[in-house]
Amino acid sequence: MNYQNLIYHQEGAIVKITLNRPDKMNALSPALVQELKEAAKCVAEDDSVKVLIINGAGRAWSAGVDLQALNESIQGGQFSADQILIDGNEFIHTIQTMPKVAIAMVNGFCYTGATEFMLAFDLIYAAEEAKIGDTHSKWGIAPKWGMTQRLPQMVGILKARELSFTAQPVTGKEAERIGLVNKAVPLAELENTVNEVAAHILNNSAQAIAAMKSLYYQGMNTTLKEGIEIEYKAHFEINDREEFLRNFQENKKK
Repeated sequence: MNYQNLIYHQEGAIVKITLNRPDKMNALSPALVQELKEAAKCVAEDDSVKVLIINGAGRAWSAGVDLQALNESIQGGQFSADQILIDGNEFIHTIQTMPKVAIAMVNGFCYTGATEFMLAFDLIYAAEEAKIGDTHSKWGIAPKWGMTQRLPQMVGILKARELSFTAQPVTGKEAERIGLVNKAVPLAELENTVNEVAAHILNNSAQAIAAMKSLYYQGMNTTLKEGIEIEYKAHFEINDREEFLRNFQENKKK
């Protein structure tokens, strides 16, 4: 598929998608979100892919929803343009349910709708210089992609309220401190850091990772007691490390 707003690049078992509207700080236009949804589906359906990395071209990961493009679609703090909301939620659903690891590589500004997208990734790594924030209240718009549900899970309800009510961004370094991202490093080191994480992931059982990813997300939507029961009763076919285990046992005998 030819993309107008994305760069889709596969190298081995890793796909890197770059949001490519640098002149608009990669603002989430309807066309970009639709392409992102379709690209994520391609990754989900491709058995050769084990890790998805998404970053942004230029100074931003994404400045959030393209308000200029959707200006006439905002009525009373709600988007009347339903398709971008549907596409955005389908993108989130795809990256959370696909049996691959989705990594957000937040290289710069990340605001509002982009922050909602970021929260849906399995792992998040950021540049220390990045600015990450929820500015829905600044623009008088209600979130629709899970901000009020996922942000408290990440940073706690008090910090989530503070971030949303003040609309003040935090740096990547502060985001690491409050648990909003896994790790923040200088921008010059970000790509190597994410590549190292991806390499570690590829060294492990993709089937076991897919199983644990499923269980993690199921557990987040239920009680601890119910989650433990789900884990205990779950059955997954995991056979992609059988040869490794056999070799391990044989080496122990020597």
